[in-house]
Amino acid sequence: MTIALPAVRPERGRTRRRRNLAATLALVPTALIVLVVFVGCLLWTIRLSFTSSRLLPVLDWVGLQQYSRLFANERFLLSVENIAVFGVLFIAGCLILGFLMAVFIDQNVRGEALFRTIFLYPYAMSFVVTGLAWQWFLNPTLGLQQIVRDFGFTSFQFDWLVNPDMVIYTLVIAGLWHGAGLVMCIMLAGLRGIDADLWKAARIDGIPVWRTYLSVVLPLLGPMIITAVVLLATGVVKLYDLAVAMTHGGPGIASEVPAKFVMDHFFERNNIGLATAAATAMLIAVTSVLAPWVYARYMRPQQGRHA
Repeated sequence: MTIALPAVRPERGRTRRRRNLAATLALVPTALIVLVVFVGCLLWTIRLSFTSSRLLPVLDWVGLQQYSRLFANERFLLSVENIAVFGVLFIAGCLILGFLMAVFIDQNVRGEALFRTIFLYPYAMSFVVTGLAWQWFLNPTLGLQQIVRDFGFTSFQFDWLVNPDMVIYTLVIAGLWHGAGLVMCIMLAGLRGIDADLWKAARIDGIPVWRTYLSVVLPLLGPMIITAVVLLATGVVKLYDLAVAMTHGGPGIASEVPAKFVMDHFFERNNIGLATAAATAMLIAVTSVLAPWVYARYMRPQQGRHA
């Protein structure tokens, strides 16, 4: 027995094509803006990194000369070291604190909405506001050190903000305060999606709660963890406003970061060639972070479906 399917009317096919054409035409301006402004400026920046441009762009060709100067520049190398220290501590700290906060809220505590708001509120602030707030709080003459001394502990000292060896860790503290709430939201969404039967089975088997989280829950939260790492890592590479608002790269250049190096050479030192070389190096760093995630998220599943 065969079932005859109704034929598609030509009028409906033409109507669908008209709608698709209208949608395509509506997206053309956006596509042109993306190509001209984003891709065009990206290629233009890369091109300038191979020139000797100073105050104004020039289109000569000096090969890798700017990159050789860049990686021989002590200030840039220090900024790379700082961003590496900041990135490792910031990402690891945000993941740990965010996960612990999510576990706490997931216990159906009283006032859950209030705790969620308190934990997430710092992320609603800009890095500039965060940097200024923590600059005041960690200022040795105004903030934490002075407050503790006013309570009678005159020997207490917390001068990390003006200590060249410790100042980068003040950026980490401010960054953790700002970013842990985002991780908390991502992890909490993952925890709320875990089947309650898993918890019941773990309790029946007598598995400790900490072991359940470590061996069962964390593997299930793998996609959430990857998403959080990608978001945090891209924020690390382009870190600028927090460092400027909190330390302005100081004391000296002790808290210099690559983005500040780029902006200073663009607008203060009038060295476009070296600035664009540093910007291109940052682009490569961001791409190296995003490429594995894009491949695992979009390309590898497609290959599996076609296999």
